[in-house]
Amino acid sequence: MVSDAAIASVVALVVTASLPFYLYGAWIIIEAETVTWNVLTHHLKFIVTGLLLTTVPAVVWMIPRFERQFGGLAAVHAFLGLQAYAMLILALTGIVRIFQVKRAHDLYGTPNPGMDISDLHENMDSWRWRLRAGVAGYIVFWLLTWVLGMARFLILHTDYF
Repeated sequence: MVSDAAIASVVALVVTASLPFYLYGAWIIIEAETVTWNVLTHHLKFIVTGLLLTTVPAVVWMIPRFERQFGGLAAVHAFLGLQAYAMLILALTGIVRIFQVKRAHDLYGTPNPGMDISDLHENMDSWRWRLRAGVAGYIVFWLLTWVLGMARFLILHTDYF
């Protein structure tokens, strides 16, 4: 049977591997002058891959073992992880509405780089704020969770501590 330390090592590598997908997905949007449908779907391929690399290990391996490892660090690790997903939900409440309005105005199919998207709907600025705050919050909480998770990994599965 495979040891918990070996599985924990693979989980740590898989979760760590999600960060480059998040960064590249963000870079795609930042570098695009106009977000077309192709740019959006290309961006989402990397973001969804990053989310899967983080979420699948959490659901399949981390959450089922939470009660056995419950303690101060595990509780803080879980709390920070939940905060990351709460921020992701905040971001989704913004992006869904932005997507709907841009889709209704056919800005993904026929982009208009000169158009200010704030003029498309009276709530667009608040939706964009939710998206930015949610994404920034997700990344901050993801990084805090990752650092604490790596510390827990070192404490539980190595002889360094």
